[in-house]
Amino acid sequence: MSGCLLWKFQEPIHLDTLHLFFLSGTSDPYVKFKVAGKEVFRSKTIHKNLNPVWDEKVSLLVESLREPLYMKVFDYDFGLQDDFMGSAYLYLESLEHQRTLDVTLDLKDPHYPNHDLGSLELAVTLIPKEGDFRETHQSLRLSDVHRKAQLWRGIVSISLIEAHDLQPMDANGLSDPYVKFRMGHQKYKSKTIPKTLNPQWREQFDFHLYDEQGGFIDVTLWDKDAGKKDDFMGRCQVDLSLLSKECTHRLDLPLEEGEGTLVLLVTLTASTAVSIADLSVNVLDDLHERKEILHRYSLLRSFHNIKDVGMVQVKVIRAEGLMAADVTGKSDPFCVVELSNDRLQTHTVYKNLNPEWNKVFTFNVKDIHSVLEVTVYDEDRDRSADFLGKVAIPLLNIQNGERKAYALKSKELTGPTKGVIFLEIDVIYNIVKAGLRTLIPIEPKYIEEEPRVSKQLLLQNFNRVRRCIMFLINAGCYINSCFEWESPQRSICAFLLFVVVVWNFELYMLPLLLLMLLAWNYFLIASGKDTRQGDVVSSDSERKGFMNKLYAIQDVCISVQNALDEVASYGERIKNTFNWTVPFLSWLAIVALCAATLAVYFIPLRYIVLAWGKLSLPCYIMCILGFQIDYCRRSQSLVAV
Repeated sequence: MSGCLLWKFQEPIHLDTLHLFFLSGTSDPYVKFKVAGKEVFRSKTIHKNLNPVWDEKVSLLVESLREPLYMKVFDYDFGLQDDFMGSAYLYLESLEHQRTLDVTLDLKDPHYPNHDLGSLELAVTLIPKEGDFRETHQSLRLSDVHRKAQLWRGIVSISLIEAHDLQPMDANGLSDPYVKFRMGHQKYKSKTIPKTLNPQWREQFDFHLYDEQGGFIDVTLWDKDAGKKDDFMGRCQVDLSLLSKECTHRLDLPLEEGEGTLVLLVTLTASTAVSIADLSVNVLDDLHERKEILHRYSLLRSFHNIKDVGMVQVKVIRAEGLMAADVTGKSDPFCVVELSNDRLQTHTVYKNLNPEWNKVFTFNVKDIHSVLEVTVYDEDRDRSADFLGKVAIPLLNIQNGERKAYALKSKELTGPTKGVIFLEIDVIYNIVKAGLRTLIPIEPKYIEEEPRVSKQLLLQNFNRVRRCIMFLINAGCYINSCFEWESPQRSICAFLLFVVVVWNFELYMLPLLLLMLLAWNYFLIASGKDTRQGDVVSSDSERKGFMNKLYAIQDVCISVQNALDEVASYGERIKNTFNWTVPFLSWLAIVALCAATLAVYFIPLRYIVLAWGKLSLPCYIMCILGFQIDYCRRSQSLVAV
């Protein structure tokens, strides 16, 4: 590995091939390099090795040869303070220019100068600086200065899902587990799940990846104990070099030094400005590649790899007019694209309210009914990212190849926020596979935020339910009006249809009826008589005052309360009837059920339904006779006058 620290110093120094030799014990050593009291480089950690070989290269810029290079060796202990293992000085004035020297340094402890702590081997080259030192060598293991400049190579998204069969640590036979993650200087801690051996966290953490070759993420599990030291429950490690980029991996990791299994979702995303996912390199713009993809999802291959329904390509182009999340009046936006449990993200554009990402993401489609979610965040180095806006796009609503501006919305998608994002999306899928996949239950989403009470969302969901119920009520009223003879022509047609259908009823008529309903609605839409009602919120409702919103929420709560009371009342009546809480109702039910059993046993159901339907005909005749009698009386009155 090679690199350079882009400091405005005078003399560059090259270090190569680091070796370390210890006398006894076992350690996880790494080395810190300091110049003038500032850390300029930190090596990778070599696990469980007494004679580690780093074979790392780094280029440093030093201001003066009078300042020695100070090296400190530590033993990495996850969750605890790292142990000091020795230090050494490299005096730069003793080096020759333009010549590589093999240097062996004895490690010492200032408190115990007589102890032999091993030695450190370096290959050092001192080169005078000439002109601008911004060469192509970029440090892959950067110091804190580089981390502030965010010169990282990628992003590792860790989704902490759950754990199974953990070791009980408390007297009640349970535990209060939480998880710690560490990759280099980056650390995260999950929330604590109390009193369980099978916790579910559903949390997500992002690490900056500084090494193209990957690295290791150390994971430890702890039991939370109030008032005393937390108990260690086990550890595991994620080797990022074994995972492919730009896709999500599910890992079931057994815990070492403990019991149980930890379930993680890990996604590696390249984050440089020009990458495999750059706009200049995308699959569907290549005619040959596009042809192969269309062939893969053609009807002729409908039963080949049923789970591979299709693919979706998302071009995240730019955003405009974003919300200012920082005190400087700017934001550091990045974009996260999610489809089911797959999650990829762009690089961060710093101090910009109109960022351009020009990234292309490709996902495999497992369910054509999935919703593509695109969320914009503001990066904060010292805390979790701030939410700036979100859009949710069902795959079936996507117009292929259309570059479109989507208005960003709130987290609950109930109202707009500031800014728009420009996307271009293509979806290619096999219709047969998509249809078969529809019959399978939807894949659960592992990472979902804990639900919160939202007055606006409650009102919206209540209105959705009310619209569905009103549709059923209106349909029932229309059918009932056909038997009430409000319109004689319509009632006569309905009566004749009722008699014919009941007398000749077959089971196939049920799907035929639904098919006719679908065809009728399609005819209305094709003829321009679209009666569908969207879930569009009017601008008037958005401008309602606080008291009006409060009254609306109060009406919703009262309606829900009354509905629950009515449902509970009917349920209690049925329960009390069958458990003899009210003996009169129970005896009445016995008589009614006996009569119904005998009637259905001796009389075919077809005749019973016909008799029920024909009851409306006498009502119609009585109405006609009553109208004629009233007409005659009025005529006689007129004659008398």
